[in-house]
Amino acid sequence: MPVILFLISGILSCGNRPDVSEPVKIPVILNETITNEYSDTSDLYGLDKDVRAYMKQWGVQGAVLCIMKNDSLVYTKGYGISDKDTPTEANTLFRLASVSKLVTAAGIMKMQEDSLLSLSDKVFGPGGIFEGEDFTKELKHPWFFKITVENLLRHQAGFTVYAGDPMFNIKDIIIQNHLDTVPDSRTLAKIYLRRKLGPEPGTDPLYSNFGYLLLSMIIEKLSGESYEDWIQENILHPAGCYDFHIANNYYEQRWPGETRYFPHDASLVPECNNSGRMVERAYGGSDIHGLSGGGAWVASAPELMRFIASIDGRDEVKDILKPESIAEMTRFISPESYGIGWNDITEDGTWTRTGTLAETNALIKYYPDGECWIYLTNTGTFRGARHASYTNAFFNDERENSSRLLPRRDMFHISE
Repeated sequence: MPVILFLISGILSCGNRPDVSEPVKIPVILNETITNEYSDTSDLYGLDKDVRAYMKQWGVQGAVLCIMKNDSLVYTKGYGISDKDTPTEANTLFRLASVSKLVTAAGIMKMQEDSLLSLSDKVFGPGGIFEGEDFTKELKHPWFFKITVENLLRHQAGFTVYAGDPMFNIKDIIIQNHLDTVPDSRTLAKIYLRRKLGPEPGTDPLYSNFGYLLLSMIIEKLSGESYEDWIQENILHPAGCYDFHIANNYYEQRWPGETRYFPHDASLVPECNNSGRMVERAYGGSDIHGLSGGGAWVASAPELMRFIASIDGRDEVKDILKPESIAEMTRFISPESYGIGWNDITEDGTWTRTGTLAETNALIKYYPDGECWIYLTNTGTFRGARHASYTNAFFNDERENSSRLLPRRDMFHISE
């Protein structure tokens, strides 16, 4: 028994227990307690073997698979290596890439619940959230003044990437705008907002990382705190997640417990700060830190799963959002529409969230029967974002083979 669980058990055994028929469930601090050994079971030998074969097929150095059933964490295990000869553990931290958008979306919904904003609020122009901000002064086309908070959440603001995604085109932006360093979020917004919009806001969806940077900036403006601090205090800590962090750009700056990111080829790229140096794509090729709520969170799979359990509308784990907020985040509109924070919402109630960065792939799949599967990797593949479709198929096959074998337990809690 891990030390922290032993201590809690001992404390409870010395005190007066309430007279209840159901056992008391004590939440655990996941990254301090959960290890690979918790999921060692001969019943799931086939799943173990298939995960290793799937990783080998794609050249993945390290990965974590995490499974929840009805808000109970039933399986979580690391595979391969996280750095040279260091094995990947269940609690190893990974960049979450665009899975971060789900965290940001939950933050915006919480702000609406606290009457700090409404999804119908305008973002720009008279009465808008950013009214009078210097980075909005060059807005001219009237369509900008139609953009709402909900448009940003659902990728319906009309932002295009015809001249490159500004979140991953930093070196060119530095050169074109005669900058001396990587632009901060306000400078980047000022530059990008000179572009024309594509579809009229509120109409055709067009995926936008920049839109979620603006949502991160909205959280900062309305809270008066940094995006990271406010999200940790109001979303993550209440959900029982204490080891989420905004990523840094370089290997030497990685968080304690964070994996190394392994390239799938040996090619180097120019450093994004226009230094002229050639670097590994995952370490300086992009300004990962600057993605903020659009793609910069780092976390373990068990804590990410705990966050999902806190925004899924089930009763077993207390949700951090009201039922109406969760219902709006997961409302099916059409096959072409985005959910709020989620990539894809199907009519049968399946929710999907993907994330891809250089040498990082992430997939969350929440099924109507109450199972949720998460897969995080530290190695890129030549398929890039399209790799998620293969992992989705892998999940479906493994659910058919392994769901009936999953243990009946809840590693989110201990029972006393």
